[in-house]
Amino acid sequence: MMKIHYVIYLGCLLAAGPVKSQQVQQTTATKEIPSLKAVFAGDFVIGTALNAAQVEGRDPRAALLVPQQFNVATPENVMKAAPIHPEWGRYNFGPADALVEYGRNNNIGINAHTLIWHSQLPRFAQQLQSIDSFRLFFQEHIKTVAGRYSGKVLSWDVVNEALNEDGSMRKSVFLDKLGDDYVTEAFRLAQEASPNTVLYYNDYNNEQPAKRAGCIALIKKVQAAGVRIDGVGIQGHWSLGKIPLKHIEQSILEYAALGIKVAITELDIEVLPRNFQGADVNQRMQATPSTNPYVNGLPDSVQQQLAADYRALFQLFLKHRDKIDRVTFWGVNDGNSWLNGWPVRGRTNYPLLFDREYQPKPAFWAVVGLKNK
Repeated sequence: MMKIHYVIYLGCLLAAGPVKSQQVQQTTATKEIPSLKAVFAGDFVIGTALNAAQVEGRDPRAALLVPQQFNVATPENVMKAAPIHPEWGRYNFGPADALVEYGRNNNIGINAHTLIWHSQLPRFAQQLQSIDSFRLFFQEHIKTVAGRYSGKVLSWDVVNEALNEDGSMRKSVFLDKLGDDYVTEAFRLAQEASPNTVLYYNDYNNEQPAKRAGCIALIKKVQAAGVRIDGVGIQGHWSLGKIPLKHIEQSILEYAALGIKVAITELDIEVLPRNFQGADVNQRMQATPSTNPYVNGLPDSVQQQLAADYRALFQLFLKHRDKIDRVTFWGVNDGNSWLNGWPVRGRTNYPLLFDREYQPKPAFWAVVGLKNK
């Protein structure tokens, strides 16, 4: 089993901005805030998801905060198939290359996301009628993209969300055209194209018993074929006051028993009303006043519940630090979170440790307080 080695670099990136005095004030402020990556050094690495504006330096406050707090980053979109491979034979590597360069310049490792996913698939691939043509797309996409970033990224989410809630294989274009073995084949191609990269299977709700069982069966199938799979990602899109701690712990134990590492890959805690759990991007809810109750700020009672939930989660992660490689938050601050636009567009959500002004919330202090006693 490969172990990821990260360079810990505690410093701030000074980005160009319109008002120099604001930069100085923000630099001072971030230096006074404990660094998550430093607090949990020796336990697991701390990651975040980055959008294009953050990678390109168009968000000066993120440019300061991200290198100070995080030592690994996952791209929100630029390495998904539709953006990086928009047409047959044509790749758009510019944004992904910029991400890799950003990581190099800021001593931040890159978890590449994702090679195979049924969503955000290029239109041309969706329209392929021939099984042979689709298989060629599948093979060439993995070889080309994983090969380009071999030695430049720490890890890949090779396959994303291949399972239904009952643990069966999701009926996707990959399953339809390539059959039950497409996940194994994806890992085989990825290890050939990028032999020194850590390879993960990633999914949501795979801490729930039925889906966990399906995930374990899938991992065992890859292993039985003699193909390398290094870890499993539990996305961690959970809801306020409903964190399934027992299921999470049991999943960590059962996945680790397979000889692989566990990563928490897309952590956020939903504080707004929702009538389902998980992270299926195809599920939506209708916007009503009741679905967006905190437009003017989060009540203290909710803020404290969020802090308690994050504290309980990180207590569990620390308990199993020998099995967990990485904890990645899905966004830098509340304003960046995808939960502002899904499953209801235009909501004001508060799922992360930093608020819209890049200031630490009570949940941040609850988490770092576990180590700073």
